[in-house]
Amino acid sequence: MEIIEKAPAKINLGLDVLYKREDGYHELEMVMASVDLADRLTIEELPEDQIIIETNKAFLPVDKRNNVYQAAQLLKERYGIKKGVKIAIQKQIPVAAGLGGGSSDTAAALRGMNRLWNLGLSTEELIEIGVKIGTDVPYCLYGTTSFIGGKGEVVAPIRPIPSCWVVLVKPRISVSTRTVFPKVDVEKIHHPNIAALKAAVAAGDYKQMVANMGNSLEDITIERHPIIQQIKDRMMKYGADVALMSGSGPTCFALCQKQSRAQRIYNALKGFCDEVYLVRTLN
Repeated sequence: MEIIEKAPAKINLGLDVLYKREDGYHELEMVMASVDLADRLTIEELPEDQIIIETNKAFLPVDKRNNVYQAAQLLKERYGIKKGVKIAIQKQIPVAAGLGGGSSDTAAALRGMNRLWNLGLSTEELIEIGVKIGTDVPYCLYGTTSFIGGKGEVVAPIRPIPSCWVVLVKPRISVSTRTVFPKVDVEKIHHPNIAALKAAVAAGDYKQMVANMGNSLEDITIERHPIIQQIKDRMMKYGADVALMSGSGPTCFALCQKQSRAQRIYNALKGFCDEVYLVRTLN
């Protein structure tokens, strides 16, 4: 039996860091949406008790360092599964880009193995496993526009954001989330109004949504990588309704209601950065 799962990229419409928790994580408030740039996972059962991960990106680990490998191991241990599994990951989402590719792959693997082994686990049960691997995994298990709280484990779906075009631009640098959060000073960072953003999304009000978007981590990453600000400036210059960094970066995205504007931004940035994508939001 072969199961195929899509793993869409996510963007942060809003990200606020409230404080550092006693467990070492930061308390977050976020609004996330998914876009139609996606990895593709092919999941097959093996008769021998082993986990095999394959990927089209040679630099990605395929052993215990891989999040999908960890997901398979956790699921097998928890439910006493003696069969093996082979998971082939066809990567399209840029790596270490702030687009949640690894988390989305993990979520897709959990969904797929749940079906493969007829475990009948609810989304909440999968979240309990997924959050042990990555804090964006719970959102990716839902995959629909949501408010996210806690360290990422609190997910409350809102409604799909008003349909629009998205231009994603990843500069030729990678940013590890682990290097950004230690630099967070909650007294100094910008705090976007997540409550107003959430209300705007719930009301389907595109204009108010755009007005209230923001990312607490932007200034920290921009200080180390000024190209992010240059990308945002170019996006606005060529007609973006809003331009923002996603997650801890370095990918920036522009939202446009008009396809012609999105196409213009795409064309303008294509020569500036190698990885530029023109996509839609997912409903």
